[in-house]
Amino acid sequence: MNETNHSRVTEFVLLGLSNSQELQPFLFVIFSLLYLAILLGNFLIILTVTSDSHLHTPMYFLLANLSFVDICVASFATPKMIADFLVEQKTISFDACLAQIFFVHLFTGSEMVLLVSMAYDRYVAICKPLHYMTIMSRRVCIILVLISWLVGFIHTTSQLAFTINLPFCGPNQVDSFFCDLPLVTKLACIDTYVVSLLIVADSGFLSMSSFLLLVVSYTVILITVRKRSSASMAKARSTLTAHITVVTLFFGPCIFIYVWPFSSYSVDKVLAVFYTIFTPILNPIIYTLRNKEVKAAMLKLKSRYLKSGRVSAAIRNVLFLETK
Repeated sequence: MNETNHSRVTEFVLLGLSNSQELQPFLFVIFSLLYLAILLGNFLIILTVTSDSHLHTPMYFLLANLSFVDICVASFATPKMIADFLVEQKTISFDACLAQIFFVHLFTGSEMVLLVSMAYDRYVAICKPLHYMTIMSRRVCIILVLISWLVGFIHTTSQLAFTINLPFCGPNQVDSFFCDLPLVTKLACIDTYVVSLLIVADSGFLSMSSFLLLVVSYTVILITVRKRSSASMAKARSTLTAHITVVTLFFGPCIFIYVWPFSSYSVDKVLAVFYTIFTPILNPIIYTLRNKEVKAAMLKLKSRYLKSGRVSAAIRNVLFLETK
């Protein structure tokens, strides 16, 4: 069966976001700018958290890891999508298609579990403040991050197992800008009803179980915050608002695509753009705009590298080496 795969279909054609040739240059510019913003915004958060000792806490450690995962989520397909805006025939090899399927489920699965870990961190900080540093030790934080990647790996391996041995011998057009698993499965030469149900069940279980854990966690936290009225609780409410906003933006499209399997593919395409492009760019904005500590650390970072003249000194050194 593996031989059939590679001998009959060696590549897939990605139909992309739009068939209009007039829109391609416009989309190229827009998504290039968005992707650049994703990289700069999330790298800035990682740099800020690692360079400021005041942010060396469990919450910001998990936030920096979330930014790294967001970069990964945005990078598995976006660079190819941007390059495809400049070509008429948008093709992808069979192996590259499987790689995209592998990475999208690895990164999104990891992000789901990481968001649950961040909810657990807020639960401990607000509901058990006296034991926070004991429970959320650095070792525990590292374990939580490793578990998120392990769950993502197990999830994507199980998803890929449904696809890798399917026979592809006929149509090879994928109506999306990347190899989305339900769309690729639909192109197989056999009846994939059972396989499609297993795919939906697998992704749906991870999405819904993670989402329900988050709902329970944030419900308990909100009840606890509501009973208290101190200034620290006002800060907790602000942090919770940012967390809940990120959770809603990320899980909404994922649950709609995989738990509501009867949605149209055009709707799925828009939602796929949302969780691969817009969520990774909104996360840094949401966390920085609502977090005074991160904003203060960024201002310190700016003053350290810009006002101290380090940038101009580095430029002078480069120019000196070039002229030498």
